[in-house]
Amino acid sequence: MDLKVVQCVFFLVLSGLVRCSAAFVFWTALLEVSYPDPSNHTIKLYCECGVYGRNSPLEGASGRLVVPLQDSMGCGPYPVYSRNNSVPSWIALIQRGNCTFSEKINRAKDQGAAAIVVYNVEGTGNSTMHMSHPEAPGMVAVMIGHTVGLEIAKLVDRGIPVKMVIDVGSPNGLWMDTYWLYFLSIAFFFVTAASIGYFVFVSAHRIHSLRSQRNAERRLKTDAQKAIKQLEVRTVKKGDPETGADAQTCAVCIEAYKAGDVITVLTCGHIFHKACIEPWLLEKRTCPMCKCDILKALGVEDEDNKDEVSASSYPPPDVTVITVSRGEPLYEVPLTNPPTPEPQGYQQRYVNEAFEGDSQDRRG
Repeated sequence: MDLKVVQCVFFLVLSGLVRCSAAFVFWTALLEVSYPDPSNHTIKLYCECGVYGRNSPLEGASGRLVVPLQDSMGCGPYPVYSRNNSVPSWIALIQRGNCTFSEKINRAKDQGAAAIVVYNVEGTGNSTMHMSHPEAPGMVAVMIGHTVGLEIAKLVDRGIPVKMVIDVGSPNGLWMDTYWLYFLSIAFFFVTAASIGYFVFVSAHRIHSLRSQRNAERRLKTDAQKAIKQLEVRTVKKGDPETGADAQTCAVCIEAYKAGDVITVLTCGHIFHKACIEPWLLEKRTCPMCKCDILKALGVEDEDNKDEVSASSYPPPDVTVITVSRGEPLYEVPLTNPPTPEPQGYQQRYVNEAFEGDSQDRRG
C-alpha cells in the first residue's frame, strides 16, 4: 500500500469521525437571575446551568421572566403569558412536555418573547438535554434543569419580578473532552508514525533491490569478461572454410566472413565476428544461435550468481536453429526432440514457395 493511500484513508476516517461527533457538541448558557427580596434587596444568582438548543443561535438575551397563565407547558392554541405590557423585553419560562420544542418556541415567539427557557420534566433534577427544534430556528432557546426552573417559576407565580440574563457559555461534548483530545492526538501520532515507517521500509526495500540487481549485473559482466578471454579467437585466412561458397555468415551482422576478419569461436562451436559477439556476450552471456551459456560451459560462473542468471539464459523447449548462408536458409536443426522418421512414400513439402520452385527446376 502506498503512503498516499494510507494518508487518504486516515483523513477519510478522521472526517467521518468529525461528522459523526458534531452532533454531540453543545454549548452551555450562563444564566444570571435577579429578583428583589422582601426587604427590597436584589438577590442575584449565577450558574452555568443552561444548554443552548441545537437550532438556537449562540447569542445572548435578557428580559423579565414570564410563565403561561393556564398551561405551564405552553402548548395551548393561544397560550397567554402573565406579562405586563410595559415590559419591553420578556423571556418565556415553559415546562417541557405535551408538545414539541418547536411548537413551544413558535407560540412564544408569536406573542413577542425575546427568548425561551424550557425547564426539564419532574424527576430529572437539574439534568438537561440538547433539545432539537428545527422548525423554530433563529430564536434563542435554552434548557435548564427541573429543580432550578421550578424554583424560578414559583417566584414568578408569586408575582415577584424575576429578571434573567442569558449569555453564551463554553462548548462541551465529545470533541471538547480532554481525554478525547488526548486520544485523537495519540491516534494521529501513531498513524503518522506508521505512515512514515511504511514509507521508510518501502524506500529501503526498493533501494536494496536496485542495489542487489546492479551488483548482480556487475558480477555477471565481470564473469562474462573472464569467459570471453578464454574463448578461441583467430583471424580468417584466404582459403579457410569460412570463406568458401557454402560457408555460413555471422548470425549477428548477417555478413559473410572475409579474409582478415577476426572471429570468435564459442564453446558450442558457432563462430561470429569478434566485434559482433563480444557486446552480445557481455549482456546475454549466451550463444545467439543455440543459447549455450558460456559461463557454465567454461566454469567461470560464481556460486552466488547461479540463482541470479536470467531465465532467458536457458534454451526454450523446441528451439530450432536455422543455419544461414549468404542470407538464404540452408537447413533446420531441432535442438530438443529428434526428427520423426518419415513414412515411406511421403513427399517433402516446403513452406517457401520460391525454394520449392527452385527445387523443382533442379529436378527437372
